[in-house]
Amino acid sequence: MRGDALVVESRGPAQTRRLGQRLARHLQPGDVLLLSGELGSGKTVLVQGLARGLGVKEGVSSKSFVLLGEYEGRLKLYHADLYRLEAPEEAEELALDEYCRDGVLVVEWPERAWHIFPSDHLLVRFEVTGARTRRLLLTAAGERSQQLLAAVARGIASSTRG
Repeated sequence: MRGDALVVESRGPAQTRRLGQRLARHLQPGDVLLLSGELGSGKTVLVQGLARGLGVKEGVSSKSFVLLGEYEGRLKLYHADLYRLEAPEEAEELALDEYCRDGVLVVEWPERAWHIFPSDHLLVRFEVTGARTRRLLLTAAGERSQQLLAAVARGIASSTRG
């Protein structure tokens, strides 16, 4: 980990899901995760891991046709996919900031409406490096997201030692 960023190399979907589960252990109400990357890069796979880690019983799928999904677990998980938005104003109508209060908000395609998200968030950028491999760059913006990133980095370090 360097400063406010962490690079994670994923060898496949199972490892990306495990990262989501590891992240979920440290999530608190009000946390916001923004997931950016091309189609098929693994954003929804990470959300599936987050859901599993939060104890969500139902399956999570891509929200490309439904803008917002809500799931019950240890914390409420709000999963938004802004891919189909045609204008940033449409995102404002979703009032996503209201969902941050009692749960965790995870947004795919945040670049469609950067201006509506809180300044304290964890950005996860997905880079396709091979047919199944991905590079994830986690960047903290704000005090709470820095704490979250540090906790995840410690968890990764301890799992590679044992």
